[in-house]
Amino acid sequence: MKTRRILSMALLAALSLHMTADNFTPAEQQQISIATPGLFAKSKSFTLDLSVLPQGDWSFPLPVGAARKGPGEDITITTATGDAVKAMFNGRVRLSRNVPGHGVTVVVRHGNGLETVYARLRGAMVKPGQRVEAGQTVGIVGEEAGKGICRFGIMVNGFPVNVETLVDIVRKRLRRQSYLFTDKGISVEIAALGNASDGPDIAEGVPEPGGLADDEAVDVDAEFTSYEKRVVSAPTKGLFDDASSITINLHQYGEGDWAYPLPGAKVISPYGGKRRHAGVDLKTKPNDEILAAFPGRVRFSGNYYGYGRVVVVRHANGMETLYSHNSKNLVKVGDWVKAGQPIALTGRTGRATTEHLHFEVRINGKTYDPARFFDHKNRSLKKVKIVAHKSGKVTTTPMSGGANS
Repeated sequence: MKTRRILSMALLAALSLHMTADNFTPAEQQQISIATPGLFAKSKSFTLDLSVLPQGDWSFPLPVGAARKGPGEDITITTATGDAVKAMFNGRVRLSRNVPGHGVTVVVRHGNGLETVYARLRGAMVKPGQRVEAGQTVGIVGEEAGKGICRFGIMVNGFPVNVETLVDIVRKRLRRQSYLFTDKGISVEIAALGNASDGPDIAEGVPEPGGLADDEAVDVDAEFTSYEKRVVSAPTKGLFDDASSITINLHQYGEGDWAYPLPGAKVISPYGGKRRHAGVDLKTKPNDEILAAFPGRVRFSGNYYGYGRVVVVRHANGMETLYSHNSKNLVKVGDWVKAGQPIALTGRTGRATTEHLHFEVRINGKTYDPARFFDHKNRSLKKVKIVAHKSGKVTTTPMSGGANS
């Protein structure tokens, strides 16, 4: 249990003072990834509670930018060249220089145990040793391939952690819960200890009253915006305009209302895990037909960074499904598709080492475990009632009967 001991407030305070010392070593001012002295000296673990952080004590690095995953654990924020890049938390600048392979880079060390990294800048506005406050400009957006971008990362003890674990990059806000960081020697493990504001992503229970009683939560006749056509992850406009929750009665779906996206497939990589896998990987054979899970309208069809060729379908029930690494897309943006209609062929485009289907289920831009909706072993739809809340919380209630098998 000693390796799981939580740092006391006094120790965190002492650590905070150490991390904001005036003098960083030459190595700390040259290297992006470097251990934080004393961080795990007294314990192999410490906690960080973001649920109690006042609103003014943090800032999204580029509030006006469009964020996406990658590379690695980082995110890339696209915006106008010359925009101001903001410090996420209060802290002290550890590094501010041109780093080969990263361009002009600023690293800020924070008293909470985190370090934030801002790379691919056109210029830095701060220097090593300088104190900064959350929301203070630390750099200016640079340009890559004709676009204004900033690469943003979070580190603990020199190890990168998945930005999306701590930040909802679609809504550009913190995931307000407590986290446990544990030193594993060759990495730092991060575990969520519970959500103090929005509740867990998925929880069994009784739906709250006030949700829509049918499965027509979205007007899929509405024209998609240019933004919705350009990105794979986008909130669904109007989804919660009339109520704070929506209800999806999957237990009432009959034959023809749904389809397993890759019949005959086996799961080769589940949702979640240490690498925060946003979907499930299904494998059959190269160029196998991928089927639309529900009726809907194609919102995105094209190439998208690590996803390779990808199709996103928006459904009237409030869900979106994503199908990626395709060798070929068979549909285009705006097309209507039926449940079970072939929409793409399996491939290995993007970041993929074998031909397979990466399948995601999203509600309002947030990913949820497809196993909550589909029985992968029997390749069937689960008999559940789903209530999705505006906060991001989703409850699933098992139901008896229903038409699905």
